[in-house]
Amino acid sequence: MISKLVDAFFGCWHSHYSFPITVRPGLRRGASNVTGTYVVCLDCGKEIPYDWKQMKVISSVKQYRNQTRALAAKEAA
Repeated sequence: MISKLVDAFFGCWHSHYSFPITVRPGLRRGASNVTGTYVVCLDCGKEIPYDWKQMKVISSVKQYRNQTRALAAKEAA
C-alpha cells in the first residue's frame, strides 16, 4: 500500500507513449487482454491498455468494461 502511495506522488506520469500496438487474439497477455491493443510508456516501459475505436488510453479497466456493457445493451435494444 505504501509503495502505491509513493508511486502516486513520485512515480511515472506516463506522458510519452508509443504508437498503439495490436496483438493477435491467440497471443494476448498483460495490457492487451482488455482490448487487444496497448501502448507503452516510453519513460518507464509500462504497457497500458488502449481503445483503438475511441483513440484513447484506458485509465480504468473496470470503468471501460462497464461502458462496453452499457453500449452493448443500448445496441441490443
